[in-house]
Amino acid sequence: MRLRFLGADSEQGTCPAAYATDRGTFVVQGKLILDPEALADCVNRGSDEAIVEIPKELVRFFNTE
Repeated sequence: MRLRFLGADSEQGTCPAAYATDRGTFVVQGKLILDPEALADCVNRGSDEAIVEIPKELVRFFNTE
């Protein structure tokens, strides 16, 4: 898989950030959620999946049309 940087919501250029993949999907870079109560709220999370937090302002980068 290859990633194409779409944008970041940070002046330092670090996370959070949004990427498009060469598979027609998106990838987000954000803060890893480790809070057990928050993880318990997730539905059907697979063992190979992580939950990350991003600000709503980052969503603007997902409109790639």
